[in-house]
Amino acid sequence: MLIVDAQVHIWGADTPERPWPARGRSRPHRPQPFSKDDLLREMDAAGVARVVIVPPSWEGDRNDLALEAARLHPDRFAVMGRPPLAPAERHLLDHWREQPGMLGIRVTASAEGARELFTKPEADWLWATAGRNRLPAMVSVPGLLPALGRLAERHPGMRFVIDHLALVRGAKDEAAFGDLPQLLALARYPNVAAKASALPRASSEPYPYPKLHPYLRQVFDAFGPKRMFWGTDLTGIPCIYRQAVTMFTEELPWLAGEDLEWVMGHGICEWLGWPLPG
Repeated sequence: MLIVDAQVHIWGADTPERPWPARGRSRPHRPQPFSKDDLLREMDAAGVARVVIVPPSWEGDRNDLALEAARLHPDRFAVMGRPPLAPAERHLLDHWREQPGMLGIRVTASAEGARELFTKPEADWLWATAGRNRLPAMVSVPGLLPALGRLAERHPGMRFVIDHLALVRGAKDEAAFGDLPQLLALARYPNVAAKASALPRASSEPYPYPKLHPYLRQVFDAFGPKRMFWGTDLTGIPCIYRQAVTMFTEELPWLAGEDLEWVMGHGICEWLGWPLPG
């Protein structure tokens, strides 16, 4: 079975040329660099064939490390890059996928001024330009799911992936899924998918995190196997990589056969336009 992780961050050392943030929640989850080589070792140990690298938001708009990884290992890595957020730079999106390994864009509402990209009509330039260029978007939109629904309706040619099942940041168990009804409501839009990532950190229990399973089933029933994508956000979860895999492949008896194959890899590759291995 092809296993493809829909989200992992990598980052470099803290140097004057590439300084880490001084403080706060935006600092990396692990207090050391996490390189493409570190990630490859973890992938091989866990049986993960491919990873979508998502440059971390605390590095601003830098995509260079992720693109280097995809250039050197095109069979293992692809990138959802940080896009330009100024209208004057929209032309860069016309050539976005000319960068080897680049599949689309990732936009987080936590960045300064980024919430307006989801709520203000004048920000439609980003979604219109991305849609025209067939660039899917991964989006982190806590508290903005209804706004994302309006975007999906206005831009039916634009494909969206909602990060981390819209978990409530810092919450556990039932509280972490406080926005689940809003997420499930977005399943009616065929151009919206859900990324089932970062889940272990939303549980008060140890592996295999049984309190999370009923919520996963609700998302699966709403979005189906071709629009719910397995992922980990590896550097921010409290378990080993292999457990993040087997939580889905061994601990969910209702997920099996072709459905499991779609959730674990085929679906994200098709959605993002990453050709399957020959």
